[in-house]
Amino acid sequence: MAIALVALGSNLGERADQLLQAVEILTTQFPVRLLQRSGWIETDPVGGPPGQPPFLNGVVELETGLDPHDLMRALLTVETEMGRMRTVANAPRTVDLDLLMYDDLILDDPGLCLPHRRMTGRFFVLIPLEQIASGVMVPGTGQTIGEHLAKLTGLKAYGPDAQRPLRGKTIVVTGASAGIGRAGALELAQAGADLVLHGRTGDRLEEVAMLCRRRGATVSTLLANLDSEGPKVLWERFLKLDIIPDGWINNAGADILTGPGPGLSFAEKLELLWRVDVQSTLELSRLAGSLMGVKKGGVLINLGWDQAETGMEGDSGTLFGTTKGAVVMLTRALAADLAPKVRVHCVSPGWIKTKWGEKAPPAWQERVLRETPLARWGTAEDVAKAFVWLMSPGAQYLTGQTLRVNGGAIRA
Repeated sequence: MAIALVALGSNLGERADQLLQAVEILTTQFPVRLLQRSGWIETDPVGGPPGQPPFLNGVVELETGLDPHDLMRALLTVETEMGRMRTVANAPRTVDLDLLMYDDLILDDPGLCLPHRRMTGRFFVLIPLEQIASGVMVPGTGQTIGEHLAKLTGLKAYGPDAQRPLRGKTIVVTGASAGIGRAGALELAQAGADLVLHGRTGDRLEEVAMLCRRRGATVSTLLANLDSEGPKVLWERFLKLDIIPDGWINNAGADILTGPGPGLSFAEKLELLWRVDVQSTLELSRLAGSLMGVKKGGVLINLGWDQAETGMEGDSGTLFGTTKGAVVMLTRALAADLAPKVRVHCVSPGWIKTKWGEKAPPAWQERVLRETPLARWGTAEDVAKAFVWLMSPGAQYLTGQTLRVNGGAIRA
């Protein structure tokens, strides 16, 4: 699979709707997956007939199995399907799709030049690109997208801003190779943070690290199995990095719902959850909280469960209620203990469509919609956005909070 960056533009009709429709057609009709999309910017036309309306422009990051020529043909097909008429050069258009980059490929073929010849000289390309791919190196130039934009503007970003509220911060995320941890790492990188990512599986963790680096983050990785090796091994490996973090997210948790998990006995599930979700969270929270408190302060986030304080029937309800309830109470104790230098929070997800949710039986699908006022499953990205806000200056007068990311579900 390759990662491609594609520019989108439109200056006819309902521009934003057409750009979104173009992405939908591309990702439903071709082997293409959307990784992320920039915001839109409005610009005056460059060249072409006079009197044109302004353009909306943006970029998307895609993962695809198509080779670059086939991807280019797919882009042209979408343009045609959406009614683009090619008359004079730079004429008004319903949609314009340009292939900017395809991995680190350098290509100069008839009809396809990679990277795109004019991408590093166009504000309307570089500004949205910097939003989603600041750290991507432009092949053949020796500079990243962020560096090209700085060269073009003569300005270099420094410190936090509205789009990068965590710039200058280093945050540790445990269990970062999949699910909520993966989404959290990507959102934090997008918000400007540098990262230390922990996981059990090297190749999956490196994939997440690569995607975070594309967003401009400096990333270190740590491999450790919190079940078999324990939290002290992870902590010792972390200390060797000689990093004082600004934030620490205890996201790693045991999976008793998929894979071999359902085959374990009740006692085995409880022991597993206790080791990974409770004991590891407790020990790492105390160690990280003490380190941040002595040095410069910071933010600590633990992962709870929205029904831990209200209860849910069945073995899973008993198991998660017991262990995640412990995490909620631990968070409150640590918030009092580590104040005022370290803020401590618990994020308690509700029905989140992780691996189990994707394959949940129809009865559970119906239950989720019935119990959730917003009438949908939550996503890992919904939880990840809560991480960013709690880590940001916007939450600096909060500590000891349990934030339920659950679509408004309220239970007795």
